[in-house]
Amino acid sequence: MFNLEKITRTNIKALKGYSSARDEFKGVAEVYLDANENPFGTLNRYPDPKQIKVKKRLSELKNVESEQIFIGNGSDEVIDLAFRIFCEPGKDKALTFSPTYGMYDVSAAINNVELIKQPLLADFQINLNQLQPYLEMDEVKLIFICSPNNPTGNCFNDDSITYILENFNGMVIIDEAYIDFSSRASYITKLEASPNLIISQTFSKAWGLAGVRVGAAYANSEIINLYNKVKPPYNVSTLNQNAVLESLNSIAQFEINKNIIINEKEKLVKEFSTLKIVTKIYPSEANFILVEVTNANTIYSNLVEQKIITRNRNTLVANCLRITIGSAEENTKLINALKQL
Repeated sequence: MFNLEKITRTNIKALKGYSSARDEFKGVAEVYLDANENPFGTLNRYPDPKQIKVKKRLSELKNVESEQIFIGNGSDEVIDLAFRIFCEPGKDKALTFSPTYGMYDVSAAINNVELIKQPLLADFQINLNQLQPYLEMDEVKLIFICSPNNPTGNCFNDDSITYILENFNGMVIIDEAYIDFSSRASYITKLEASPNLIISQTFSKAWGLAGVRVGAAYANSEIINLYNKVKPPYNVSTLNQNAVLESLNSIAQFEINKNIIINEKEKLVKEFSTLKIVTKIYPSEANFILVEVTNANTIYSNLVEQKIITRNRNTLVANCLRITIGSAEENTKLINALKQL
């Protein structure tokens, strides 16, 4: 049975998080002389350490309590803090499914945590039979599930994810960076029934704010309290919080942009299907397409020479390029370049 107290590192349970005077003060003051700030300027004050306005708006949109939301400096901070909270360096382990997002590997290495990479099946689904022994290992504290998955573009079967949630006593982190492009519903709706679930989302993809570097985690309030203890006090800047709020208050434009990207993806799939150098097009529920080509290394290099940058995923999936959906003009340049090849 899942026990949050048991899987949390002892030093994190004992940690007293940094507390500023503004954490301790309730209300709005007229004079702030507590943080050694410069009294002059427009960005001279530290940002809201609790991101109250952003959480309030997300709470309305996602139908969760503000206490169930963590705002991070990109979703990479959500990933990194999970290792810090739940994994003893050099002792505990984490698990993910390969091929997938490379930052799980990097964060694990930084935190001196072994990352087990469970190969996906040929259809890029989870092999529960091979996974079962790891679900029973006390040393495995985290499982990362990227769904829709990067770079494959597919979502994992609900039955597989549900099985993991119900049979793993560690923390399950579902990375939903691309969920806004998917026909699947977010697992945020499963939070109440799954005490070991963390949902990670980002504003870098469908919200068009990659330069802002803001991500979010959704979980029960006990888990979010651990995140808040461990995070730096002012981890998200005022500028970034304001940019997120502006986007969250522009839902109509968000939907317009998202639908344009989805329509452009459909056009690209049709174009790819006519090219002899394209041997397979994998189904995608994200804002990119994984494409198998005749020679990924050569085609990638030829595109680079034409100043078109894609992602060569040949080392992860043989002879595959991951191609992001761009604007109509960018996509036309890509297709014309591929036709020349």
